[in-house]
Amino acid sequence: MLLPFEPIQWVIVVFCATMVGLSKTGVPGAGILAVPVLAAVMPSKESTGFLLPMLALADVMAIIYWRKHVEWRQLARLLPAALVGIVVGWRILRVATDDKLMPTIGVLVLLLLAVRVWQNARSDQVRKVPTHWWFAAVMGVLAGGTSMLANAAGPIMTIYLLTMRLEKKQFVGTGAWFFWVINLVKMPFSYESGLITKASLLTDLSVLPCILVGGVLGIVLVHRIPQRAFNVTVEVLAGATAVYLCVKGFLA
Repeated sequence: MLLPFEPIQWVIVVFCATMVGLSKTGVPGAGILAVPVLAAVMPSKESTGFLLPMLALADVMAIIYWRKHVEWRQLARLLPAALVGIVVGWRILRVATDDKLMPTIGVLVLLLLAVRVWQNARSDQVRKVPTHWWFAAVMGVLAGGTSMLANAAGPIMTIYLLTMRLEKKQFVGTGAWFFWVINLVKMPFSYESGLITKASLLTDLSVLPCILVGGVLGIVLVHRIPQRAFNVTVEVLAGATAVYLCVKGFLA
């Protein structure tokens, strides 16, 4: 049995599923629109669990299409730390409340964006790609933790992958594999916490066609967006997400 949504709620769910598909294949950050919109039709924590299978389904399409554009070295550096972050986030999720978590994540992302702006302002002669092992480890833990807590790792991964100066196809392909792995790992934790139910999972499957439509739109768009415009777009979306998380948490 599907979740008992009203017609307007189904419209919102369809919109969110389309945005998730769009974000996974071509416009990273667009999927964050699903976070506040879904939270408007169900409790925040439940909406997080409801969104997770949608993300995992969209990840499959993304990793298939972008399979030739993956920086495996970056994944090897990030994933072990991200798995640690998932466990930490799961433990925090059992005791923390949304009004405490949201502004913390938002402020962190804004600080990381500020660092990136400062880095871009420096000359090419002194600007260097961070290569220290601890940078990838810290970003991996943050991405895994924030993903487990609120499906909010997108801005953190945006900053990391942009800092690594990945070309847009490598950006999307590497991000797709990263999120596919951690979203699968998160599934049992979310189920154990009661955030995923049989009804919510069946509802997610029912909007799979919308996810596919969004994925096709993302593929079309990514081939038409210049590299500079791509970078600016994902940075703006990351910043908007951070502001939203801050405002939501402080007003809760």
